[in-house]
Order: sequence, then structure tokens, then C-alpha cells
Amino acid sequence: MIFRLRWHLLLLVLLFNLAGCAGMFQRTAQLALNAERERAGLERKEIDLPHGLHYVYLEGGQGEPLMLLHGFGGNKDNFVRVARALTPHYRVIIPDHIGFGESAHPPQADYTPAAQVANLRELARALGVTRLHLGGNSMGGQIALAYAALHPDEVASLWLIDAAGVWSGPKSELAETILGGGRNRLIVRNEDQFADLFSFAMSDPPFVPRPFLNVLAQERIRNADLEERIFQQIAGTSVEQQIKGLRIPSLVVWGAEDRVIHPGTAEVMHTLLPHSEVIVMPGTGHMPMLEKPQQSAQDYLRFRASLAGNQ
Repeated sequence: MIFRLRWHLLLLVLLFNLAGCAGMFQRTAQLALNAERERAGLERKEIDLPHGLHYVYLEGGQGEPLMLLHGFGGNKDNFVRVARALTPHYRVIIPDHIGFGESAHPPQADYTPAAQVANLRELARALGVTRLHLGGNSMGGQIALAYAALHPDEVASLWLIDAAGVWSGPKSELAETILGGGRNRLIVRNEDQFADLFSFAMSDPPFVPRPFLNVLAQERIRNADLEERIFQQIAGTSVEQQIKGLRIPSLVVWGAEDRVIHPGTAEVMHTLLPHSEVIVMPGTGHMPMLEKPQQSAQDYLRFRASLAGNQ
């Protein structure tokens, strides 16, 4: 959704905004984005799959494949900051899901977790990957769980960051609002709603100037109608019965201040996954990998080291 910027790039953004150069401002925003990717050792790539779907993804590093899956309304850059600590150890692959970011947006496609799993599995095969580690935030975590349930022999471990798809836990603030007939704050139709979502989804969001938020908001505004449809499909799909007893090693991470999916869900997930451990991060909202990228990476590296020690 959002990423931190280096101060000199933020200064450039502010200068271009003050000068009133809208086009130049957008180019500067892209410059900042490219700099963050380069710093993380990631390269933007594209591929057309045999069945016609177009994926855009980031890739960098060497070693065992680690695929990171962004959440609802997000994109591949949600994981750039945390990936900086991961590319020295793993081959990191971060796709835009079909329906989001720069990947294909077929309007009438099936966007359920199982359908996205089929797409991602085809992507993995096209990249020469037959067994991988999976990480996912929110909807991305739901898709990772579905992938592991459908293809357990192909998933070496799971990194579940405020993962969706287990709906029997306590109701979150977002769920209570929607059930009460209020607006779904995950759907963005104007710049003010995007700014609201930025503070709603994260307890400790990185500082980003409002003009830059407005640039980032445009992708969400353009995609709002499709996102309404996708939200109904993922919200109506539980993976709880599929994953019950799944023995894949799993690190379950939750922000203690998550207002999107209640932190109490972490314990439900822990009960369902017998080889899981739980980390609850204080002062953190729905996106720990953006709010606390260094701690998130350290916790994951420790988790992976523990797996290697048990082999």
C-alpha cells in the first residue's frame, strides 16, 4: 500500500509539488519507488502465462524461493522495505495479484483464493519453481493458506501476516462497521478515502506527504469497482476447514492494534495450525511489514533459521 522513502527523495517530492508540476511530481514519485526497489535488490519483471494472464512482479536475491503475497488493495511494493533484509538470503518473488497493481485485471474473472492459487502456481511453474516458501499479508495470507491446503507438498513454510480467511475469531472494527451498514473503508473512491485508509490500516504509518498519497491513491480509485467485486468473493470464503491440522511450519504475525482483522484471530489460527508460532507486535496495525520492516524481517529470519536447525 505505502512504503517509506529516503529523505532526499521526499524533499524532491515536496519541491516539485510546490512548483505545481503535476507530471514531474508523478515522475519523482516513480523515481522514489524505483530507488526503494533497487535498494532492496529487486527488479521489476513481466511475464505472460500460457493461458494468457499477464503478471508483473519483483524479483531479487538467490537461494530457496520465497513468494510474498500482498493484501487486498495493495500491490507488490508493500513488501519492498522488508525484502531488503531478505534478498541476501532467498530468491524473493513478489507478484501483483491478478486484479491488482500492474498485473491483468480481467473484469469477470474468478478472484476467490482457490482461483488466485491456480494463477500463482502457474506463475511459479513459469519461473521454474516447484516448491517454495510463502508469505502473505491479509488477503495474501488467505491465498497462501489456500495454496498450502491445496498443495501441501509444494509449500515448505508459511509466513502469515495479519492473514485473512479465518472468520471465526472476534469481530474487528472494520467487520463491525460493515455488518452495521457502514462504509467499507478498504474500498477507495477518492483521495480523502485513501488518506483515511492509510491511517486506518496502520497504527504507526510512515510519514508520507499528502500530495504523494494522492498520487498513490489513483491506482485504487481506478480499480474501485473491481475491488468491490473481489472483496465480496474473499470475504465470503473461509479457509478454516481446509487448513485445520495442516502441518506446514508457520509463523503467524499480528499487529496488536489491527483494526481490519481482529488480533484475536492469531490464536484461532495457532490452534488450527499445529506447527505454528505466534508473534503479536505491540503498537502495530494491519501491516507490520510496512510499519516495522526491520523487526518483521528479523523475526522471519529467526523463524527460517529454526527450520534449518530442525532439519
